[in-house]
Amino acid sequence: MPSSEAKPCGTGRSLARIAMMRERAALVGLFTDSHQQLDPEHSLDELSGLAAAAGADVVLRVLQERAKPDPATFLGSGKVKQLAAAADEMRADLVIFDNELSPAQLRNLEEALGRPVIDRTQLILDIFARRARTREGKLQVELAQLQYLMPRLVGSSDALSRLGGGIGTRGPGETKLETDRRRIRYRVSQLGKEIEAVRRRRGQLRERRHKASVPTVALVGYTNAGKTTLFNLLTGGDAVASDALFVTLDPLVRRVKLPDRRELLVSDTVGFIERLPHSLVAAFRATLEEVAEADLLLHVVDASSPDRERHIAAVQTVLREVGADRVPAIEVFNKCDQLDAGERARLSAVRHGALCVSARDGDGRDEVIAAIESRLGLDTADVRFEFSAADAAGRESIAQLYRVGRVLSHVATDGRVTIEAQLPRRLLERFRKEHAGAPAIR
Repeated sequence: MPSSEAKPCGTGRSLARIAMMRERAALVGLFTDSHQQLDPEHSLDELSGLAAAAGADVVLRVLQERAKPDPATFLGSGKVKQLAAAADEMRADLVIFDNELSPAQLRNLEEALGRPVIDRTQLILDIFARRARTREGKLQVELAQLQYLMPRLVGSSDALSRLGGGIGTRGPGETKLETDRRRIRYRVSQLGKEIEAVRRRRGQLRERRHKASVPTVALVGYTNAGKTTLFNLLTGGDAVASDALFVTLDPLVRRVKLPDRRELLVSDTVGFIERLPHSLVAAFRATLEEVAEADLLLHVVDASSPDRERHIAAVQTVLREVGADRVPAIEVFNKCDQLDAGERARLSAVRHGALCVSARDGDGRDEVIAAIESRLGLDTADVRFEFSAADAAGRESIAQLYRVGRVLSHVATDGRVTIEAQLPRRLLERFRKEHAGAPAIR
């Protein structure tokens, strides 16, 4: 009788092995009629970067064009035989597809090629698993991995005990298919509860920041656009930055003092990518809500990339998915030191209002700060407050006013402090409620 024991097709032998040694990888891209807008070579270049981020050395690249994928082997039987021979010749340890494969295609390809096969989604999930450092990040990655794994459990061979990469559900031996599914469903339920608790905590922190009236600026952009380098330039921080994909996974938040003594929070977020797995977007919704709740976005773009327009479109797609497309944004084209004067001029003409900087060289910081000040300072009102200098609540309100507004005059007489300032209109109603005397607006 056929075995009813479960095997995670392809996943059990995923890139957990790469963590121990660098493997030789063959890359495969199939471009159908629905992918005509993609540049095949650039797409494989990006897949090569992903493979390197996972610890693999690329030894073979294969491209094929056909009207639609073969339902059984994705490429077609003849092309699969050619791929198997080329992989043997190059001594490839695994084959990575720049597409998402069905469970049946994964199983058939592994049998035909005689080596592990993974798809683009699985590769990205593996990189996220390697890069997650905080408990929150690990929870979100594990949830995405399990959601990917669930439909790929098939009969025969060993199961979750073969999984690696910190998935958290390994067992001491072989398990039944339904038992595996039940275990995964239970674990997904538990992860959902824990991530919901994360969302509540993040919501409480956002509410606390909202009460303190400290504006938040979130850096978003395509992976490897230089967000973390720009983050360090703005904040004076030392977050790890590297010329690799998905170096930043867990979000960072730092406080920045503006020249006029106001303060704001700047957050560095995970980079986006074209065809970002939906399971990752869903699992990281608790983190990405920080972007949707920001007062301003800095959309960082790699100005030197030939695919920058497509990268911009990919980021905008993800922002729409998480409800952040209505947040005001400033485009910041990074790595402008790699452009000549003519290209810079063309970029400024086409992308009106965009900034051109080189975060690595420290060029453009003042312009970015000025743009943030200008955008956050739009729609302000001139106000006048009077406080009691002896009142602790009054002193706290004065400090808060200095943080969020631009103080024009500060006069103290007979135990009273009168402050005239420019204050964002979005904060006026709150100040009216928190102070007995309403501000006088000129």
